Amino acid sequence: MTEHIRIIIADDHPIFRSGLAQLLNLEENIEIVGEAENGAKALAMIRETAPDVAVLDIDMPEKGGFEVAKELKNERISIEIVFLTMHKNETLFNAALNLGVKGFVLKDSAVEDIVHAVKTVVKGESFFSQPLTKFLLKRAKPDLVDSLTPSEKRILSLIGEYKSSREIAEKLYISVRTVERHRENISLKLNLHGNKALLKFALENKEKLF
Repeated sequence: MTEHIRIIIADDHPIFRSGLAQLLNLEENIEIVGEAENGAKALAMIRETAPDVAVLDIDMPEKGGFEVAKELKNERISIEIVFLTMHKNETLFNAALNLGVKGFVLKDSAVEDIVHAVKTVVKGESFFSQPLTKFLLKRAKPDLVDSLTPSEKRILSLIGEYKSSREIAEKLYISVRTVERHRENISLKLNLHGNKALLKFALENKEKLF
């Protein structure tokens, strides 16, 4: 037997909200138990009806999606959340994941994504609109700069200033051999190959080396 899913939708645009509700109501196992035009009403409905999933617009009056999600988390209310947004914003995406939100749907693909998103998060799994997956991959990839020691970062930053090994040695009061050894270790850690690879990496990550 298919699990029955109870949902609340909160969005301050009535036509968009109604369209999503109609789309979800076409599914036999989905029931819309409430619609809200702002975050405050959504929060009250969630407390009263205890739905399985809350579909929340990030930008709403009287509490946006993030504020609602934070209050639900603080009150330890068990519910899965799908955020709706118009913005392909990496900062918002990461903030949502840090808050424990499992669904993130772009409004311009909501018609295609919303049903799948709801059915996925209710299982405890994650769903993100396809254009946002690049942020997920970037988030999962460790920052290689963090693997470097402070001395290695300093040397790499000087390489990014087009300084030679001798110039770096003179500036840091160390031997040229020590600089060359650092260059080898940095290349190994970063899996870089070729004469210009260190310079290219240093230029691309300049702001992270201080």
